[in-house]
This record gives sequence, C-alpha cells and structure tokens, in this order.
Amino acid sequence: MVHGRHGHDELEGNQFLGKELKYFSQAGFDLDRIHIKRNAPIASLYEDAILNEGAVISSSGALINFSGKKTGRSPKDKRIVYEETSKDDVWWGPVNIKMDEHTFEINRERAIDYLNTRENVYVFDGFAGWDPKYRIKVRVIASRAYHALFMHNMLIRPTAQELENFGEPDFIIYNAGQFPANRFTTGMTSTTSVEVNFKRMEMVILGTEYAGEMKKGIFSVMHYLQPVKFGQLSLHSSANQAKGDNGDVTLFFGLSGTGKTTLSADPNRLLIGDDEHVWSDTGVFNIEGGCYAKTINLSAEKEPEIFNAIKFGSILENVVYNPADRVPDYDDVSITENTRCAYPIEYIPNAKIPCIADRQPSNIIMLTCDAFGVLPPVSRLTPEQAQYHFVAGYTSKTPGTEDGIVEPSPTFSTCYGQPFIILHPGRYAKMLAERMEKNKVDCWLINTGWTGGKFGTGKRCPLKYTRAIVDAIHNGSLAKAEFETFPVFNLSIPKAVEGVPSEILDPAKVWPSKEAFNAEVQKLGGMFQKAFSKYEDAITADVKAAGPIL
Repeated sequence: MVHGRHGHDELEGNQFLGKELKYFSQAGFDLDRIHIKRNAPIASLYEDAILNEGAVISSSGALINFSGKKTGRSPKDKRIVYEETSKDDVWWGPVNIKMDEHTFEINRERAIDYLNTRENVYVFDGFAGWDPKYRIKVRVIASRAYHALFMHNMLIRPTAQELENFGEPDFIIYNAGQFPANRFTTGMTSTTSVEVNFKRMEMVILGTEYAGEMKKGIFSVMHYLQPVKFGQLSLHSSANQAKGDNGDVTLFFGLSGTGKTTLSADPNRLLIGDDEHVWSDTGVFNIEGGCYAKTINLSAEKEPEIFNAIKFGSILENVVYNPADRVPDYDDVSITENTRCAYPIEYIPNAKIPCIADRQPSNIIMLTCDAFGVLPPVSRLTPEQAQYHFVAGYTSKTPGTEDGIVEPSPTFSTCYGQPFIILHPGRYAKMLAERMEKNKVDCWLINTGWTGGKFGTGKRCPLKYTRAIVDAIHNGSLAKAEFETFPVFNLSIPKAVEGVPSEILDPAKVWPSKEAFNAEVQKLGGMFQKAFSKYEDAITADVKAAGPIL
C-alpha cells in the first residue's frame, strides 16, 4: 500500500517541465518543501479535499465543501493596484478602490510565504474565453484542493497537448485564502484582501475561502483586457442560440433573481453560457468553461438541467446535507442563502461545445424584476434607450417577510454587473450601442416582476407568459407587432403577443387604481433619474434624454 502511494506521488510530481519549475522557484516557492500538483485528476482532488479539508461526497457523487466564515464575495475588500499602465482606463471610486504597488507586493509575499508552509500546493492551468483569438491563459495557485477543482470546473479545461505546450500564463491567481491579510498594512481595512494588479497581471487572495472571488476576479480582468487590449465587449450576460445551422443568437442581461439563468436554459435552444460573455467582431463566446448556479430551493421539477448536473466532478458549496444518507437539503439556508454548485458546462445537456457562436446576436433581452409593478412585461427599446437601461441596470429586491419591510428596495447595478466592471460604464454602453447599430440588433426590456399592483398587492408575472414573450421574440412575431407608447418611460409596448393575455401588456390596465398607478410610475421614474445622475459625466445627451421624463 505504502509503495503504491509512493508510486502515485512520483507520477504526479513529474508533471511539470523544467521551465515551469524555474518559474516557481523564481516566484519564491520552496520546491524542496512543497509538493506541486498541477491539473490533478478530479478523483485525486476529491481525495485530498476529503482527507484534509473536511469535504464529503454527496449521494449523487458531487463534492460538498465549505468556504469557512465568508460565504459570499467581499466587494469592500476588493482593490485594484494604482499603476501607470492602467490608471487612466480604470473607473476609480467605490467599485474600483485604489491600492498602491508596495502594499500589493507585501500581500503577494505573504501569500507565497503561506503557500510555502503547505504540504500540497495545487496548480490549475486553463483558459478564459472560448475564442482562441481573444482567450487568455490563466494559472491558479491555491492551498486547497477544493479551489483547484472549482477553477477546473469554471475555467476552460485544456487538452493534454494544450497543457504540454501551455508556456507562460497571461494571468496568475495566488489564492492563500486560508491566511488573513495583515490589518496593519497600509490601505487594509480588514483581514480579507482581494486584489488585482494589471501591470503584473496577478491577483492575490487573503482572508477569504469563498471560491467565487476567483471566478469574478477573472471576470474583472476580462472586463479590462477585452475592451482595452482587444477592442471587444465583455458582458455580464447569458447567451443562447437556436438549433440548426448557424441559428440566431440572443444575449440576456439581468441581475440576481431576474430570470437570466432560467430563461436562457431553453430546451429548444443551445446554451452558449449562463453568466459571462464577450461580444466580439466575429460573434459571441463564453468566457467560462462551467456554471456557478445558485442552489437555494433547487428541485428536479423546477430546474432539471441544473439538478442533474450535480454529480461526480461538481462542487456543492455551503450546502447542508443529511448525514444519514448524504442527500443535500437545498431548502436549508442555515449556513448561507448563497448556496452554490459549480459544474463543467458539458454537464448541461443542451450546452453548445465549444461555447462560441460565429455570428452576431439578433436580439438582446434586458431583464428586470420590478417589484413596484409599473414596468410593462415587454417593451422594445431604441438604441439610445438600450444604452440608458444598460447603464442604469435596474431591478428590485423583494422585501423579506421576517423583518417586516413592506416596501421593495430598488437596485441599480450599472451594466447589469457593477461589482465587476473596471472601465467607466459609458465606455461599455457606447460599445454596446455601436455593435447594436452595426448589426441591426433588436433590444427588449422584459419585466419578470410584479403586475396588477406592487409587491404585496399585485402578483408576479407568471413564468409561462414571460416564456411566451421570449418565444415571440425568437420566432420574429414580436418585432412585427403593433406598438403603442407607455407614458413617462416612453417605451414602445406591443398591443398583442401570442399566448399572453393582452390586458397585462399595459400595466395601467391591470392596476385597480389609476391614481395609485400614476404615482408609482412617477416615483420609479424619479429613482431612475437619481441613479443615472452618477454616470452622467461621460454619457451623451441623446442617451440621457432616453430615460423617464417627469
């Protein structure tokens, strides 16, 4: 047994070629002490996570793991290094907080010092971006097997040949998340620190073991590199494509809880991806090789594709399970409401592999969940309105029952992904408009929220009606409909959509009180104006004029 184990180690230890080992010693890794496991087999990562990290195997074969006290992202602890190569492009402020180069060096050293105390150091080399013209090579160096497996699922997995010829990575993540940052270091506000350096093309993670920080770190890097270096547009969106030769492509924008994942997983269409894409000069491609789905209240009936993807190789994060039979309890939120599953995209039956479409999108769907119940179920946007709503990024969080909040709270997250954007929102919006204009793309605003009254009095627009609206967009019938103007927001709304009761298409018709409706429309319009004013400094007058007029 011992002999066998030793032989297994020898095999794994020799995966690196001389030039890669040179990189590790130059970076300060103590190669006599640590054991580097590069792109280790899934089963081997399972064994280490179970042996050393308290992971367990679920009844369906997924690995259940825990991220410690941080069960979500820490946006207030994210920093961008202020240095000459990128400082003029970065949109500095509450999203992108400055950090000086010296502090970055201290934290990087601290991360490597910590990794040097580990017996095993896990390395995963993979790609971000499915289009070879625009993809980057990413190296993840981590102290936990679970983090290596997570990025094995979320990045694009290289073939054996690609791995052999991998060469120098374009971007490196040092994940020493088990170890805290030193709070007395200049510019540190807590023991958590997530920082990106565009000059060194490196990211350092200290004081958080939440795996999503790595995923969104790569997304932030792509939000900088794609527009600045490649001239392409990175987007927080899902995307799907009609079946058949070169079918039409749709991009879906939307924040949490608006239906982005649910609506893009359409059995009649191919899924390009569920979260991060680039709209390039030649088409649309997914940045990731996997999905990171929320599992709260997950069931086989409601979301069969996601439910069935939870098998050997997938990671369940912070999910409670029954120790008697290891069956996960997706309704139990005692650890966190942000329970997640990370799985390779090929675990979804109608995923399009490779995740790339060699044609321009035909439709853009912007999803919002309006708990004030005043936005129409569907409206057609002009290019200026598309830019306006893209920059505003509106949705609303619904009140929780327990703390007695009766008012929904509006959320404006610019570009439908504020925490991850690096440049001024106006730059992404302008690129979006140029691409829409050039390719004659239709843009639709769909409200999956309330109808017939606001939260508490109205009801949520039934999913079957929203699906019928999306089908009418895809079969081309909606573009040919007769439209009328919706007041204040000046949106074009259709008079009829097949499979949808026509009275719900105009929210004013289903509200019991005209006065109450008008008051809510005015109120929401005012919220839009106030939120939009933060971005006005770099937005053209015609886009500003495309918002609500009070």
